Parts: sequence; structure tokens; C-alpha cells
Amino acid sequence: MIKPERLNPGDTVGVIAPASPPDLNNLDKALSFLESLGLKVKLGAHMKKKHGYLAGNDQERLEDLHHMFQDPEVSAIFCAGGGYGTGRIVSTIDYALVKANPKIFWGYSDITCLHTAIRQETGLVTFHGPMLCSDVGKEDFDGDSEEMFQQLFEPEMIHYNERLSPLEMITEGEASGEVVGGNLSLLVNTMGTPYEIDTKGKLLFMEDIGEPLYRLDSFFNQLELAGKFEDAAGIILGDFSGTETDETNDSLSLVQVYEDYFSRLNKPVLAGFKIGHCLPHYSIPLGTDAVLSSHKKSLMIQSGVY
Repeated sequence: MIKPERLNPGDTVGVIAPASPPDLNNLDKALSFLESLGLKVKLGAHMKKKHGYLAGNDQERLEDLHHMFQDPEVSAIFCAGGGYGTGRIVSTIDYALVKANPKIFWGYSDITCLHTAIRQETGLVTFHGPMLCSDVGKEDFDGDSEEMFQQLFEPEMIHYNERLSPLEMITEGEASGEVVGGNLSLLVNTMGTPYEIDTKGKLLFMEDIGEPLYRLDSFFNQLELAGKFEDAAGIILGDFSGTETDETNDSLSLVQVYEDYFSRLNKPVLAGFKIGHCLPHYSIPLGTDAVLSSHKKSLMIQSGVY
């Protein structure tokens, strides 16, 4: 495990768009937020480009990623948005460069592909949190989500309990391990690749947005058949917004799907975390040690910085 160094006021942070073109209408507000934290901002050379549904071609997006890790003035890297595209560059990343220049790396959704590959190739702790143009720059971005950026400045433990949101125990138990995971559909996309998610002895976190329940069912089924749930020490179920069922249609409920896949596991499974495509969006480090207790309805995560 490699923890990046904490931020200090006056530090410079980089902004890149490694996936789809970000909503630049929200950029100024997002950059003002970073500046309000006492940070200076450097934009990736190609982050405002468009190449169809990508923010620049693969080489341009890769160059921005490499440049920010290599730049000695940059202390942290924030992703402007998600969408699609990080899987196209994951095999060409210079992981030796990343490991030699460990920095805070922040994003979610399609960035799950980078979180998984970077952690498994280098050991670097990364951060699952809201992105600048997709979230921070929107008018409805809330104070609770803003507050979670403070974990980058102070190495404090994160304690998630029902003070933050109602939590539902699917299976009772308590377990410890590194937190891994992210967007469910992106985790499934890693299967059969050199960057397949490793869950052995880990606390597996999953979230998603806008997927019909039968699609979530199929994603869970693939991970179960691959042994990913059996290997895991525990399961953390985040936000699955946009999956509500129409009561006039024949469908299972989200809770029923949870029960089908997780109730027979002899390990803690806890649902209801406001982590993902939601507000508030509670940010967490990936790759640090944590303790999940479903009967206490608690998740304790070690700091992601030193």
C-alpha cells in the first residue's frame, strides 16, 4: 500500500478528462471551489478537446494523465468527468511512472477502471469521490459532499454510520480488509482482462446508476460466478439511483436482488451507503484498510493520505 502525501494550502492540483468530454459550463464553479480550499489549479493540455464521445483521442488523454503524475508542481489529480473512455487507455499507462510519483488521484464512475488498475499495478491508494464538472460545478452540489474533500488535508479515519444515511443489514457479520471496487458495470468490464478486480480478502464496494434491475442482476450474477463475492471479506453496497421498479410491471425489487445474491454469504453485507451517483456523495479512499460491521451498521476506513 502506498498512501499519497496530504494536501496543504498553496499546493497545485491538476485537472484532467480521461473519459468523455466534461461539461465545461460547470468548470468555473468547480475551479472556484478548489481555490476556496486554498489550492492552485493546472488544467490538462487536452482536457477541453473532443473526439466524438471522448475527451480527445486516446493518446491525448493518456498524455494528460502521464503529465500530471510526472509534473513535480502537481500534488493531486482530479478528474473533470466520467462517461466512457478510461478502459481504452488502461493498458498503455506507464505504471512505473505512477508508482514513482504517488499523488492523490480522485474520481468515480468510469474512473473505476483507473482506480482498479492503478491500485493493483502500483499499490497506490486512490479516492472515490465526486468529479469537478459532473458534480462539484453543479448548482445543487451540497455542503456534506464538499466537506469530504477535507480528508485530503488531514489523515483522519472516516466513520460511516447511520448518522449519515439509513443502512440495511443484508447479512450479519464483521470483517476487515482493504476497500476496493467502484462502479458495478465497470467492475464487470474488467473481467477476463489483466486488470480484473481482485477481491480476495477485500471489502468490495459497488454502486451504479440508471441500470434496470435485470441488468444489475446480471452484473451481480457474473461477479458471483467468477467467485468475487466468495473471495471478498465483506460487501459494501452504495447508491443505485435510477433503478426503482415500476409496480405495474413484473419485477423483483432491489432488496430482493440483494437477498438473492448476498443473504447466503457468511460475511457482512451492508446496504444504503450514499456513495456514488447521489447527493450527498460521501467520498472514500480505495485501497486502505477498513472494518465493516453489519450488526453495528458501521464502516470505519483508515485515512488515504499521510
